[in-house]
Amino acid sequence: MILDRFRIDGQVAVVTGAGRGLGAAIAVAFAEAGADVVIAARTKSQLDEVAERVAAVGRQAHVVSADLSDLDATAALAATAVERFGRLDIVVNNVGGAMPCPLLDTTPQALVDAFNFNVTNAHALIRAAVPHILETAGGGSILNITSTMGRLPGRAFAAYGTAKAALAHYTKLAALDLNPRIRVNAIAPGSILTSALEIVASNDAMRTQLETKTPLHRIGEPEDIAAAALYLVSPAGKYVTGKVLEPDGGLITPNLDIPIPDL
Repeated sequence: MILDRFRIDGQVAVVTGAGRGLGAAIAVAFAEAGADVVIAARTKSQLDEVAERVAAVGRQAHVVSADLSDLDATAALAATAVERFGRLDIVVNNVGGAMPCPLLDTTPQALVDAFNFNVTNAHALIRAAVPHILETAGGGSILNITSTMGRLPGRAFAAYGTAKAALAHYTKLAALDLNPRIRVNAIAPGSILTSALEIVASNDAMRTQLETKTPLHRIGEPEDIAAAALYLVSPAGKYVTGKVLEPDGGLITPNLDIPIPDL
């Protein structure tokens, strides 16, 4: 059955930024497909809620409340998965982000911080995870969450967009180095209805702009990204590596104009 290819029964995944939004949806989707998960984020109460959803579908979640801007804390998640579940098959680098800021107000340090949080952080976990994946599972899959702003230009996204573009290319470079035993792919979501978009989505005018400028005329749901993630890490995507999947409603131009005045 073709649906069997989407099963990841008995596998173990680490998902960062899993307390809410995309990370939570991905962790629950993996559990529904048969995996146990190590879920990490800053807020324990949010992680506990996700763990309850995982338990409700018959799988286990190990909660790690940590500041994932700390590279050592992020890298330690790989060993935690093996200690708790005896193996590691899948890594999802979902934590990241940077606030919009006009170009001339974006300091060099802001660029460094954005790169570290979005790229260096992912590299730290991947570097720690690969030996565990090879030793305990023989092979596996790594997934990085980038953004449509990593490929489309938009005002006020110099730090965030540059960092996400770097993560997308890093994905391709890592895939070549880790072939053939570990596949590395990325997802570049468009506008997804998570807490990060709540302020925009609650404004009727801004929400209408988002929907109208998106070819599919809607804002995405976290489950849209979770479904893409499951495809890429499961046997369904076993012939895919070094690619960036773009579930973004068909965007070819940005769908939100941040009102930065012309020079």
